[in-house]
Amino acid sequence: MPKINASTVAEHRAQQREALIGAAIDLLVHEGATAVTPAAVGARAGLARSSVYQYFDSSAALLATVTEEAFRRSDEALARTLAGADGPLERVEAFFLESLRLGAEGAHRPAAALMSAGLPPACQERLMELHLRQVEPFRAAVRELGAPEPALTADLIAGMLHTALAAVEGGAPLDTVTERTLDLVRRCLVPQDGAAGPA
Repeated sequence: MPKINASTVAEHRAQQREALIGAAIDLLVHEGATAVTPAAVGARAGLARSSVYQYFDSSAALLATVTEEAFRRSDEALARTLAGADGPLERVEAFFLESLRLGAEGAHRPAAALMSAGLPPACQERLMELHLRQVEPFRAAVRELGAPEPALTADLIAGMLHTALAAVEGGAPLDTVTERTLDLVRRCLVPQDGAAGPA
């Protein structure tokens, strides 16, 4: 069993649960959703399977928790970054900047693995709900900028982000990809006179 330093039983349990979630995410990313079982997660975390059942009663419960965690961590990082942005264009840039940084760290891999895992419809719907909630600040900023066909514009620009993320995760230099992507985004959202907003 891994050594866990905790001053209270509640803190100890929280640390054990976090260790199990981390093990489940690791299995998901590297071996796929079918590998996320109580026995495998316990072994990966250095805990007995019986200990896993104190927190998660099935593989489905583990995957449901991983689904929430896959977005929670990046949601928190994005919220912190967006809080410091002043104006809609700055929020779009901050969203892209932080998304690419998270991608370079591998933070998006759990969600990507879940998207392609063939989960039951209810889980897929929850994944889409979490994804839409995460990208809404970006989409709202595009609407605020007065872009033509804002929903379509946001979708097209999001395609740039997906391509950039694939490049970063494939080993392309983060700084280079980020600079080029933000330059293209600005060209899409800023009129030729240089002022953000409707042309």
